[in-house]
Amino acid sequence: MKLASYFGIATFAVAISVAAVGAKPTQAALINNGFTVNATSGDNPGKYYGSFQYEDSTLTGIGEETLGVSNGLSISFNYLGTQYTEANDFDYPLSPVVSFTNGNLLGLSYLVEDRFFIGDDPSNPNRGGTKFSSILSADLLSATEVGTISYSKGQPVPEPMTLGGTAIAGMMGLSLKRKKK
Repeated sequence: MKLASYFGIATFAVAISVAAVGAKPTQAALINNGFTVNATSGDNPGKYYGSFQYEDSTLTGIGEETLGVSNGLSISFNYLGTQYTEANDFDYPLSPVVSFTNGNLLGLSYLVEDRFFIGDDPSNPNRGGTKFSSILSADLLSATEVGTISYSKGQPVPEPMTLGGTAIAGMMGLSLKRKKK
């Protein structure tokens, strides 16, 4: 009788772990990206680090696409000892944005008044890029390129179902091992 009970519990644990690993996401993935600013000129040369996250549900991978705060875009950037977020963008909540061409990341477009602009072309602030510029006020004509930005490949954030299923299966396995001893 005990053997049948153990077999039933083990079968249930395996089923949950297989379902968790093989489950297809029912919603879009949250993607995390890191970025490094390499400021090589201007008043504040050095390396500065940040990250951003967005939901990829509306991306088609065709043509030019832009995601913003309404798509879950959040930013964390440490520059000169100050932590900046998406809410610091001059045009928040319309900006910042992250841009893609044919599914490939172009980069951020992010303007913090009297500090910096991230993006390729200050005259087109709705298209992200890999240039870092110092800026006076919110005047994009005052932007002076002082460095470049490199982006790390985005990683999906694991879904809670996958983590929960794996945790439950692990706990059941441990409980079986304890009962057996």
